[in-house]
Order: sequence, then structure tokens, then C-alpha cells
Amino acid sequence: MSGLQNGAAKVKASTAMRRLVEGTETFVRPGCHDALSARIAEAAGFKAIAMSGYAVSVSLLGKPDVGLITLTETVRMCRYICNAVDIPVMVDADTGYGNVINVMRTVDEIINAGAGGLFIEDQVDPKRCGHVAGKRLVSIEEAAGKIRAADKVRRELDPDVILMARTDGRGAMGGSFQESLDRAKAYADAGADIIFPEGLTSADEIAAMVDALDVPISYNRTGVSPMLSLAELEQLGVRMVANAIGAFRASSRALWDHLGEAEGPPAQIAPQARLERFLQAESQE
Repeated sequence: MSGLQNGAAKVKASTAMRRLVEGTETFVRPGCHDALSARIAEAAGFKAIAMSGYAVSVSLLGKPDVGLITLTETVRMCRYICNAVDIPVMVDADTGYGNVINVMRTVDEIINAGAGGLFIEDQVDPKRCGHVAGKRLVSIEEAAGKIRAADKVRRELDPDVILMARTDGRGAMGGSFQESLDRAKAYADAGADIIFPEGLTSADEIAAMVDALDVPISYNRTGVSPMLSLAELEQLGVRMVANAIGAFRASSRALWDHLGEAEGPPAQIAPQARLERFLQAESQE
């Protein structure tokens, strides 16, 4: 659907995402891995969602998030999800699937699939999940070049699309908070609308990052990063809060419990009638 219904008017997904990022309220973007999880997140009242690279990799391939997902698979899932919901979708574009030229095509494909935003990270290929040890980064100059290339393409196609730059400078091999901050500043200067400094380890680091940047930040509540409340993160100045794999882990636990007991406890299964009503609601509108 790729847009928000507003009376008779339909707001573009990118415009809706930009309003959230440039607004003053802290908002949560839960991670989704397919069209159904996206629709459930929308029905639950979230204003935006993210297409989680980790969850897509695990659900599609049964493999960890180590750079195995291709651009083709990412774009296909992006299109499925964007067509299923009216809230904006932020897409995990990993490293951009190559060098600057590859990044330009990646941004083109993801925007044309309906995304309201996307983010690119600064790891080398093949990348690793952000909270796994042993991550290595490309140079700050190369990563900033990718962001500049991505910014150029999105401005040509749809300047409202949100470009987020992720840095693993805090937790990479030889990394530090200062490395993360230096990279965050460089990526903001290169055209990123918002920075995703992965792996910050304390409220003090979050506050220092927010204070040092002229653009907002996204915060991922998982791994080494403290599980601060939404109110605490809002007080620290965080704009976007990611719960990248919470829904996926919950659904995986439900599958494990159900299939591990043959038929599974009936009380833990979504009633078929409720599921059918939910799936048919859109076609009846």
C-alpha cells in the first residue's frame, strides 16, 4: 500500500516517515520479517515499522545474519511488506550490497519497492549481526562515500525518503565510542537524515551522541545496549527506537512451544476464526 490514509488523501510512505523523523516525539519501529508480521504491527497501532535484516535472513534462509541475503531477496520482501501496510517501512539494506555503484542501485530498487526509508551500515562484506563479536569496518571515507551516493539517488527519486546511516564503530574490532561518534558526524555530513549508532553501552553514551549531532539518532534496545524504557530514551533525546527482532523472537518461541509438543497447547494458538477475520478485513473495506 505504501502510504497512510488521511481522510480522502493518501500520504506517501516517505512523507509519513519524514514527519516522524523530523518531529519531536520519540517513536518505536518494531522489526518485521514478512507481510503478516507487518500487518499485525500496523493493527497494533505502530506508526512505522522496520524490515529487519536479521529476521528476514533467518526466516527466509534459516541462516544467521552474516551477509547471505541478496539485494533481490531484500527488494522482493520489501515490496511484499510495503504492499501489505499503510504505515511507512524502514528497510535494512545491510552494506548496500557492494561498493558505491552497487549502493546506488540498491537505493533505487528499495525506493521503487515502496520503502519510506532505508539504512546502510559501515561493515565490510560479508557483514555480521551488529551484536556479534569480530566485526570489521570499511574506512570512514568509503562509508561516507556510500552515504553520499545513496543521498544523491534518493534526492533524484524521492527526497522525502529517509536515509539512515548505521555505524558499528562502538563494537567493531578496535572500536570505541569516539570512533562511533566520528563516523556518525561524517555520515551526517554526507547526507544522512538520522544516525543509527549500534552498540552504545550506557545512557551517558546515548546522551553524548545526541548532544554531539545535528541530526537525530535511532537506538536499538538489544545486545550490549541497555534496555532503557521509552520514557528514559525520550528524555535522553532519542528520536527512533528499534525493537528489531522482538516480534520475530516471540513468534519463534511460539513455534518452538507448539511444534515441540506435537499439537501444542490449544490456548496458545491464535483462533482460526480470528486469523481469518483479520486477513479478510482489508478485502471487505
